Amino acid sequence: MTNKKLLILLFAGVALCFASCTHKKQTERTVAPIDTVQHTFQYGICTDSLNVTEYLIEEGDNPNSIFTDLGFSPQEADSITKIAAPVLDAKKIRAGMNYYTFTSKDSVAEIRYIAFAKTLTDYAVIDLTGDTARAFEFNKPVKIVREYVADTLNSSLWNVIKENGVDPLLAVKLSDVFGWQIDFFDVKEGDSFKILYDVAYIDDTTELSIASIQGASFTHQGKTFTAIPFQQDSTIEYFDIDGQSLRKAFLKAPLDFFRITSRFTRARFHPILKIYRPHFGVDYAAPTGTPVRSIGDGTVIAKGWINGGGNALKIKHNSAYVTSYMHLSRYAKGIGKGTHVHQGQIIGYVGMTGLATGPHLDFRVYKDGRPINPLSMVAPPSLPVRAALRDSFNVVKNKVLAEMEKQSRLNQSNTQ
Repeated sequence: MTNKKLLILLFAGVALCFASCTHKKQTERTVAPIDTVQHTFQYGICTDSLNVTEYLIEEGDNPNSIFTDLGFSPQEADSITKIAAPVLDAKKIRAGMNYYTFTSKDSVAEIRYIAFAKTLTDYAVIDLTGDTARAFEFNKPVKIVREYVADTLNSSLWNVIKENGVDPLLAVKLSDVFGWQIDFFDVKEGDSFKILYDVAYIDDTTELSIASIQGASFTHQGKTFTAIPFQQDSTIEYFDIDGQSLRKAFLKAPLDFFRITSRFTRARFHPILKIYRPHFGVDYAAPTGTPVRSIGDGTVIAKGWINGGGNALKIKHNSAYVTSYMHLSRYAKGIGKGTHVHQGQIIGYVGMTGLATGPHLDFRVYKDGRPINPLSMVAPPSLPVRAALRDSFNVVKNKVLAEMEKQSRLNQSNTQ
């Protein structure tokens, strides 16, 4: 065999060996074992080898007493309390709150972790597995899901939304959106609504709350109102399809979802005095203690007892408008003459002080010193979408309307 042939065979052997080795390494990488074990975690703790026990905080409990009851010595309990203090405020511990222990499954059954539920999403966790205990906060992830509901009213908005399997608090949120356009005390059978909204979930399936309304329409007595959320001046507001703000100077009503028992009239028969006389307001029947809200920004100009009106407040909103709230059981904390209040702020609570046969709010509005009908007054609008933001608003509007239309078609096909 010549040297040339020997070199060719040598190079071929090296190449074959290299190819063989390379193929072997690739194969090993491909068939490398994969850990398919699904671990279980709770509050950031792997619970595969731990037992979890739930406890209820009772009246008079505090972190120190809880740790002592769990079997720790007074010195250990005091040390754990101090370590946990940055994430577990002892002053905010309340009866009825839950806490959990995570113990080993062996015969000794040592407590490895302790977790306190501060809210539905926030937990204080104490790790006892190391030489020194440590504490940290754990926040359950919140998942936001877009949902849709639409229906025609055959009873109250609250009941119809509830009948659709939706948290009826969505009715309150909708009344906040359209609070300046629609008197929800006066909704009629045959009125209808469409709502696109976000729901916050924890643990993927547990509904935490309705996060926000992302688009809505409400048809009231044949007229349709539309709400488009849009951010302007760092604040998200709702606008109609023309870019006009839905926020007016005043709310339509100072209460949420309660019954009107007496309207604005110049001749009402007084149930106590047994005489006919003017009633320049609207009576809203509601349980004692129901929050009463200011219908607009303003300043309290009077607070105190007003003869038949009982405990009362008067709020001046601008140079023209003053509102009055009577028969209050009590005033909200911090409310006094000269106090500046914001629209929607709680200013007092429904009662039956003064001349009253039952708990209700007597609500009155004065324009230029003269009483006007609160149910028919027209309030000036807030600022519209600025010209510089019109194109951005139109993009958002078209996206919301398209999504609502898509959901409406799906909703109709599912009910057929």
